[in-house]
Amino acid sequence: MSIPFLKGHGTENDFVIVPDPKNALDLTPAAVAALCDRRAGIGADGVLHVVRSAAHPEAKGMATAAEWFMDYRNGDGSIAEMCGNGVRVFARYLQHAGHVTEGDLTVATRGGVKTVHIDKAGDITVGMGRARLPEGDVTVSVGDRTWPARNVNMGNPHAVAFVADLADAGDLCAPPPFSPASAYPEGVNVEFVVDRGPRHVAMRVHERGSGETRSCGTGACAVAVATARRDGADPAATGDPATYTVDVPGGRLVITERPDGEIEMTGPAVIVAEGEIDAEWLENAAR
Repeated sequence: MSIPFLKGHGTENDFVIVPDPKNALDLTPAAVAALCDRRAGIGADGVLHVVRSAAHPEAKGMATAAEWFMDYRNGDGSIAEMCGNGVRVFARYLQHAGHVTEGDLTVATRGGVKTVHIDKAGDITVGMGRARLPEGDVTVSVGDRTWPARNVNMGNPHAVAFVADLADAGDLCAPPPFSPASAYPEGVNVEFVVDRGPRHVAMRVHERGSGETRSCGTGACAVAVATARRDGADPAATGDPATYTVDVPGGRLVITERPDGEIEMTGPAVIVAEGEIDAEWLENAAR
């Protein structure tokens, strides 16, 4: 027996896509970690488990607003609230499979229902919701260096630190220490940011549960909001949208914060392969 899968990426943030409309598969943390293993598995930053909202206990309440639920898992098997690049690849899969066409759709996530637009040129725009800016000072560290960071919540937690050089982030193999511990009781995604020009920045990120990734959509949104506030731009106060270009190691994303607080992220999403997972292998890996 075999289980179909696809592989896709958004600005090189890559995912194993597992279509499972009826939520029949038991994707344990061990199984997810095995699928994401780049040597012994397929290899990815995370898994996009594609389920009809009505079939998943966590998404039933969103079924009237969104037919499909993105049951997203980090590369280590842990559950995540949201993944911005993942939503774009999820939408591309739905288009690839014939479930949707160009235009508007909605996707249920643990971070709420997200609005998505697939344009004719190929890019996908995701409505990422509003950012929350928890109060309190936060710092992040690499080695013996420490920087102040902006606490931004995009449905998942982020610490955004502005540095002189992206190399200051080190190898990002281990989660950068942060303080105080109470700011992020379940861990945090840490972004290191440098300026590239007017409303143009570049970033590296350590994603909670995955390590350094080539891109992070929610992280790019958090970076845009943190940079806007650093620059004195607050669309809710001025009535003018703030758009930032955010370069990531895997490409480029464009982030717009509107006066109503809604944040839109635009970027590419690509399906690169389809195949089959050996069911016996996955069952053994799940133990």
